[in-house]
Amino acid sequence: MWDSTVVKMIAEGTLVTLYMTLVSTLAAYVLGLPMGIILVVTAKDGLRPNKLIYKTLDFIVNIVRSVPFLILLILVIPLTRAIVGKAYGPTATIVPLVLAAAPFIARMVESSLLEVDKGVIEAAQSMGAGLWTIIWKVLLGEARTSLIVGATIVLGTVLGYSSMAGIVGGGGLGDIAIQYGYYRYQADIMWVTVILLVVLVQIMQVFGTRLSKKLDKRTR
Repeated sequence: MWDSTVVKMIAEGTLVTLYMTLVSTLAAYVLGLPMGIILVVTAKDGLRPNKLIYKTLDFIVNIVRSVPFLILLILVIPLTRAIVGKAYGPTATIVPLVLAAAPFIARMVESSLLEVDKGVIEAAQSMGAGLWTIIWKVLLGEARTSLIVGATIVLGTVLGYSSMAGIVGGGGLGDIAIQYGYYRYQADIMWVTVILLVVLVQIMQVFGTRLSKKLDKRTR
């Protein structure tokens, strides 16, 4: 049963899973990072308080985060088809993955930025630093360790989401586990895919942890 075809299929499935996870995470950060920054800046105690913007964005983030990924995957099929041209496959799966991950990232970024010492922000303001300077050099600069830890968590979460997409033919290891492990009762293939998913998460975790420690000024 474990011939070259099966090995090649699992190897390709691993690469497809990495493709979906990494591309989706990067694209989601393009949306989620600004959202998190806006939430912090427009909050009641933020640099530019704006109740309307904060409440609106906060509501959107909460609503999208409340929708289970599998349901979101189905709900956005028309959007996915409009953007990609089809509703199945690795590239098509990236669309719902981005929509699911962006609000989660926004909350992770918001949490990280809120950890920055208020005194550092006030010191920058007293020296005449502008809004963008404070955001870039103070908020993001001081929170970089926490942001990297958060990115590691996001990668693991998106990897899990990509596996769920296998139910609707999303491709990757999740698709292989369902098609062979569930529908064809080939438990050995399913266990191999599960182990590979666990290994991928652990590799991401180790890499993220080491990078965050390297950039943490407090450990120098």
